[in-house]
Amino acid sequence: MSDADIIIVGSGMGGATLAAGLAASGQRVLILERGQLLADCPEARDPVAIFRDGHFRPDETWLTPEGSRFNPGNYACVGGNSKFYGAVMLRYREADFAPITHMEGTTPGWPFPYETLAPFYARAEALFNVRGDASADPTEPPRGAYPHPPIPHEAEIADLADRLSAAGLHPAPLPLAVDLDRWLQRAQTPWDAFPDTTGGKLDAESAALAEALAHPNVTLRSGVEVRRIEAEGGHVTGLLTSAGRLTAPHVVLAAGAVHTAALLLRSASEAHPRGLANRSDQVGRNFMNHNASAVLALSTRRNRAVYQKTLQINDWYLSGGPEGAPLGNVQLLGRVSAPILAAQTGLPVPLAKLIAGRAIDFYAMSEDLPNPDSRVTLRGEDIVLDWKRSNWAAHEALVAKLKATLKRAGFPVVLSKAFDRRTPSHQCGTARIGTDPATSVCDPLGRAHDLDNLSICDASLLPTSAAVNPSLTIAALALRQADHLKEAVQ
Repeated sequence: MSDADIIIVGSGMGGATLAAGLAASGQRVLILERGQLLADCPEARDPVAIFRDGHFRPDETWLTPEGSRFNPGNYACVGGNSKFYGAVMLRYREADFAPITHMEGTTPGWPFPYETLAPFYARAEALFNVRGDASADPTEPPRGAYPHPPIPHEAEIADLADRLSAAGLHPAPLPLAVDLDRWLQRAQTPWDAFPDTTGGKLDAESAALAEALAHPNVTLRSGVEVRRIEAEGGHVTGLLTSAGRLTAPHVVLAAGAVHTAALLLRSASEAHPRGLANRSDQVGRNFMNHNASAVLALSTRRNRAVYQKTLQINDWYLSGGPEGAPLGNVQLLGRVSAPILAAQTGLPVPLAKLIAGRAIDFYAMSEDLPNPDSRVTLRGEDIVLDWKRSNWAAHEALVAKLKATLKRAGFPVVLSKAFDRRTPSHQCGTARIGTDPATSVCDPLGRAHDLDNLSICDASLLPTSAAVNPSLTIAALALRQADHLKEAVQ
């Protein structure tokens, strides 16, 4: 007898939401997670422990193509990276699903339009209790109302919104999966990059997995690492794990853009010499990681905000660059306190305190374009990440426009710092969906072209990164896939 009807490898945004979508079907669903449940502890709200001491940062290292080791900052725990996410739940813009000409290339588009995913976006917003207001954002795609009103701006951010409006922009509420009262009840801190250990954020574990595990047919096994996938012909026959060999009629990989690709490559055999699901030679390719920078706007005014992260700007999302090229999204970071600033920059604490006390902190994000030479490979047992950053000129243009606008809005000093490969900025690609098996790994429903009982359900599937946080899109794809698997797996 098989161990389950469906085995899901990974409990992050894709895997947990897929399980939630399958839970009411009665099918036996087994979720395997290599990490453990995050327990509450004093360090969970201690910025020094988190940002200086790296209390929660995993020991895992990857290699650059030159052989240098680095810590990628990806988390292995129940709920995955979503336990530390900023809880932003943005839909891709309608235009993101079609080819778009950027300053440094053209995106390939998606195998279906926005309208195909729109009902699943709505279901995902309901599952994660998203707070938002679509009326102020000029790029918001066709949609209904958010499940809940937006999280209110603090006084400093409400003033910022007024100043940005006076400068000619259209600041809008940031859609967030946060129970604000519950979050602040635990401690007066931001949620961005802080671990959710008490359910204040609606993340993959506290929202989707909790929903799934309320059904007796869904089981979670943590601390189980999947090391290899067995296959015969075009059929997966078993998973070799740290807990032994496990089988199911259908297997879904949801280990994240890097680990899903690495597992497929690691499962190479005589019949599949380039790895599983890799007839196209696209597994591991087209790795994308948003071009991102922190931008700190300083003035003589003190910033007493606690959480801060409630505002976004999309005026330059669809245009703004040369010949109308898109530049990207701007949103607030979680409040950068003096301990965080000192830890991230090496500044002396007194200087960090002076800067942080008078700064409002922004996150500028631009699209990284798919490139087959930007890829994940293996070197022995090590993961090699060769990220070839693209579209950087657009990101520099976005940061420059943001700085100029902030100065007009009354911030005389504006500083910026780009994020590097040690900071995961929405990693995606590596097993993209498409209709052509020669140029994609999975079909538009996430089913591997080469294996009749293997699917993928995480950020690997994304054929483009767009320039918004991908969490909601991953969740919507998962709910769409769940509807299919309810019928396909009996």
